[in-house]
Amino acid sequence: MEGSSLRDQEKFPQNLYADRPFLAIWEVTRACDLACVHCRASAESKRFPEELDTQQALDLIRQVAEWKVPLFVMTGGDPMKREDINLLVAECAKRKMNFAMAPSVTPLLTLDRLKELRDAGVHRISLSLDGADAATHDAFRGIPGTYARFLEASQQIRDLGIHLQINTTIARHNMGQTREMAQVIRDFSIDLWSVFFLVPTGRAVKNQALNAVETEAALNQLFDILQEGWFDIKTTEAHHFRRIILQRNGVTPEQLYSGAIQNPAPSLIRAARGVSDGRGFVFISHTGDVCPSGFLPIPAGSVKQHPLADIYQNSELFKTLRNADALQGKCGRCEYRFLCGGSRARGYAMTGNVMGADPFCAYQPA
Repeated sequence: MEGSSLRDQEKFPQNLYADRPFLAIWEVTRACDLACVHCRASAESKRFPEELDTQQALDLIRQVAEWKVPLFVMTGGDPMKREDINLLVAECAKRKMNFAMAPSVTPLLTLDRLKELRDAGVHRISLSLDGADAATHDAFRGIPGTYARFLEASQQIRDLGIHLQINTTIARHNMGQTREMAQVIRDFSIDLWSVFFLVPTGRAVKNQALNAVETEAALNQLFDILQEGWFDIKTTEAHHFRRIILQRNGVTPEQLYSGAIQNPAPSLIRAARGVSDGRGFVFISHTGDVCPSGFLPIPAGSVKQHPLADIYQNSELFKTLRNADALQGKCGRCEYRFLCGGSRARGYAMTGNVMGADPFCAYQPA
């Protein structure tokens, strides 16, 4: 994928992610001390008794490592709420996995704990910024002082030599602050700005989300920021950003997958991966349920009963999601369906149809 040509992407439309995902995300706990208004997990302060215990967690890590999943992320809730988190991090490092961790910015994320995580083997941490100022961010996160601690923790992470990724949820509360948020984080030398577009699941509700026209405008603004060269940008549950990247570069899907584009820009390489819910992406909940993503909470099985690879490869839900020909509505007719396909999570949350058209995409297929 990272070479000078994308010719090997010719097999992508149905087969590239049939055997294993590009990314596995494990919700190590649903406990968290924040009170975010949009929380996918509807997190609470105490851990749930049925969470994977230490031995089950170590077995999950072993499965992901032996499966050779390219990227593994431990998220939450807040991973810092697990007493064994350093042990789990050390296991990932011992197995030489490419992994990251997404802690919440709470009093648990001290400089000493960050040093412990680094020493245990963490090389990449992602933090969340959801407003260009303290008032916006703290209101969204539900705890005063979170914005100031975000700035402090971001600098500490960089000073410790840990790679930093920033996650941002774009919703109605901050839709006018996109460029300002980018300016806040550009001085931290981040690896990636991962921008989430709100899906009404968990505590999030429909009127928090942008509509199709507003989403299109926000995605074009992200492309403009990408052109500044400050950092790379990817989107989650806004797969139509890949369409915009192609359109703004004057590249067709056929050109992208034929190998006609030599030395493609990193944004085109990322777009060509076409990762989406259940297609190159798998989510394991705190209790071991295996879902297409955290925003599409339909369990296809549990790692407590079945191997993770077996659930991903053979469940009817995952096989359907990997079949672009099963898409319905305008997503099924769209020439970008192999690299985009719309947000299956948003289609399900808004209409109840997991293969229906993404209601927040303004594009009309040719």
